[in-house]
Amino acid sequence: MISPVPLREVPQSNIFRKGDVFVLFGELFGRGYANGLVNEARNAGMTIVGITVGRRDENNALRALTEEELSVAEANLGGRIINLPLMAGFDLDAPQGTPTPTDMLGVLTLKSWQEDKLDWTQIEKCREAGVKRFKDTVAQVMTQLDSMIPDGSNAFFAHTMAGGIPKVKVFLAIANRVYKGRGERFLSTRALLDSDLGKLIMMNFDEVTANSFQYLIEGSAAIRARLEKSGGQVRYTAYGYHGTEILIDDQYQWQTYTSYTQGKAKMRLESIAEAAWANGIKATVYNCPEIRTNSSDIFVGVELSLFPLLRALKKENGGAWADEQRAACHALLQADYSIDALLQKIDDYNANGVMLPFRDFAAWPMDNTAELADLMIGTSDEITQMHLDRKALVTDILSSLVLEGTGPLMFHETSNPSAPVLWLNHDVIAKQLNALHPK
Repeated sequence: MISPVPLREVPQSNIFRKGDVFVLFGELFGRGYANGLVNEARNAGMTIVGITVGRRDENNALRALTEEELSVAEANLGGRIINLPLMAGFDLDAPQGTPTPTDMLGVLTLKSWQEDKLDWTQIEKCREAGVKRFKDTVAQVMTQLDSMIPDGSNAFFAHTMAGGIPKVKVFLAIANRVYKGRGERFLSTRALLDSDLGKLIMMNFDEVTANSFQYLIEGSAAIRARLEKSGGQVRYTAYGYHGTEILIDDQYQWQTYTSYTQGKAKMRLESIAEAAWANGIKATVYNCPEIRTNSSDIFVGVELSLFPLLRALKKENGGAWADEQRAACHALLQADYSIDALLQKIDDYNANGVMLPFRDFAAWPMDNTAELADLMIGTSDEITQMHLDRKALVTDILSSLVLEGTGPLMFHETSNPSAPVLWLNHDVIAKQLNALHPK
């Protein structure tokens, strides 16, 4: 990818209607991008079908949902869930009687983890076991799903799987230093990625975030062929991240959260969509803006690029509703601070010489530095302290707005997608939000 391919205008197409089927390939948890897409499918009258990633028992064995868990999950989704555990990744997989990657990581310590070596022959066997388990379950899911999608209907497959960090105590301490540390507590992303621990995590990121999209496209081939033969259409979407254009000096400029260690996996996800597209399959990765979610809160500073959305709302012909969002954000600040003062901090942050080298699209994803951590985490802390309540932040409002905007953008663009990889930047998010609230 030489440069970002932005979606500039709000799409108006819609092929999806009552009787069509929306398939959520990933479980719906809490706040996150998937909610916006599910809401659009529900508004269109589509039949909603989900899957579960399953749960782990006391021995870490993967299991289906209990009746009570299934009932709660289906109520949350607003549709039926195929109760076959479809957990991506291989960190807890292994041939019978041999250690899993998580078992192998259990011996790592904070003092030794950078030098500790892993048994890559065993890890490859674990990866193969995990991939086989996942693909076999995908086949079972598709067998059930096939009877739920009528001939001639349209199907929308929304891939939402991401992540892949093994649950080991040592990594929690390392992550706090990589993503939250400054000064003596700073740890570079390069130190992590060059270690065997980091290499294993990157492999698991690929399986969870990217390769699972490939397995979805391959596994649904028979359904796709049947629907297309009977007059229906099939679409695939996935959520990417590859930086975002925000307003800097009153111009939309690409920038990124630099400590994003999943970046390589997100680029792999893009390549899978491009390969599918080349084979006539409408699969699109939407690179969405930085927001605060349950999973992104570990990345201190990722939220800083959210604040210029307030200016984008006005720049894209926002009226009274845009003013109301600004007022709602101002109400969360202490009396001594204003939104203008907050935005000035963001302007100073983006203009700082430390930040400029990181706005290099071709070099993404880049390693962090101690100087970057000091500036980014320090600015994040200063802005958080401007609030009345650390649990009620301006970024909560702005994250909700981004989610509200991306849902209809993705849903309508997917009807007639223009490219396999698209960026949803602050300009088109603001245009969509203003269109939804014309006052």
